[in-house]
Amino acid sequence: MLAKVRQFLRDDEGPTAVEYAVMLALIVVLCWNTVWAVGVRSSFTFLTISSRAGS
Repeated sequence: MLAKVRQFLRDDEGPTAVEYAVMLALIVVLCWNTVWAVGVRSSFTFLTISSRAGS
């Protein structure tokens, strides 16, 4: 049992998976913020055009 715990602690596959998960989470947050910012900006643009058109 103790040998398995030592092997688990020495195994470097775990930290690699954690690093990939952190990178994936950062990419998802970046994409989400980009889509949100583009949506807000385009909404503002459409509202501006609509108000200038008199509708």
